[in-house]
Amino acid sequence: MKIESSTGRAPSRPAIAASIAVLVVVWAGNFIAAKIGLLYLPPLAMASFRVVLAGVVMIPLYLSCLRLEAFVEAAELRRRGFVARDFWTFVYLGFFGVTINQMCFTIGLHFTSVSHSAVIVGLSPIYILVLAVLFGLERATGHKAVGMLMALAGVAVLASENGISRHSASIEGDAITMAGSLGFAMYGVLGKRVAGKYDTLTMTAFTHFAGALIVLPLAFHEGRALYAAGHWQQPWRVWGALLYMAVFSSALAYVFYFWLLRYLEASQLSAFTYLLPVLATILGIVWLGEKGSWSQVLGAVMSLGGVYWIESGRAAVVEANTVP
Repeated sequence: MKIESSTGRAPSRPAIAASIAVLVVVWAGNFIAAKIGLLYLPPLAMASFRVVLAGVVMIPLYLSCLRLEAFVEAAELRRRGFVARDFWTFVYLGFFGVTINQMCFTIGLHFTSVSHSAVIVGLSPIYILVLAVLFGLERATGHKAVGMLMALAGVAVLASENGISRHSASIEGDAITMAGSLGFAMYGVLGKRVAGKYDTLTMTAFTHFAGALIVLPLAFHEGRALYAAGHWQQPWRVWGALLYMAVFSSALAYVFYFWLLRYLEASQLSAFTYLLPVLATILGIVWLGEKGSWSQVLGAVMSLGGVYWIESGRAAVVEANTVP
């Protein structure tokens, strides 16, 4: 899938490559920012503040993008107006794609390492594939089954690194992180059903608005609790990490991602995101002093290898179907 671009010159290859690099670095930095914030703020507070702030930031960003030629479809849809069914669509997409995804990502990182979280998030194509098969949107094949088994084996290796136990904090964090990735997978599968009705900017903005409204009562409660306990005054780096997650990793990164989709196939862009777990793990070791291990390397290679196996099979099918 590639979003049709408006008339005008496409960016040069170096410009696109640089843009992809920026996007991967920003998303890799999201893991580090969350870990820094979680050193001082409770997980629920950090997660809910991030979601609400991202929704607030998305308001001026959405209004600004409406003036750009690249988002002319969003401007036309806004002029036509929305009906009640549209808002219900944004609510359930926002619940899965923003509330569940971003809340579980942040809370999960409180209990697990950056390297584990990065690999689990990198398995998103696997979760989307499973749900697409269950919803009848995609057909299961032997090639895909092999890829899923490879990926699951890699996750098992990661989980066994410190011993598999239901009392293990790492296992708990990995499970919460995976729940967040499943939420985003649900967003992708359900969003595919309405993709023809809404443009990407509208879906991104209004799902962020809905997610922020859903989490707002929790954020208010957590804010009151912090104030009552006298913990509202925090080091500047805490609020800096929160701003980074909300402004750069959520609002701006999503719009930037869809801008890149105007000039690249989704499969091309997703191929570069395989670098995300690697870069996030390196940043975790350098910035946070996390320790790597050979079992982490093996688990990551197996997991991401399974994702690559599935995606390469899809690309081969698409190429075969497009040969004249």
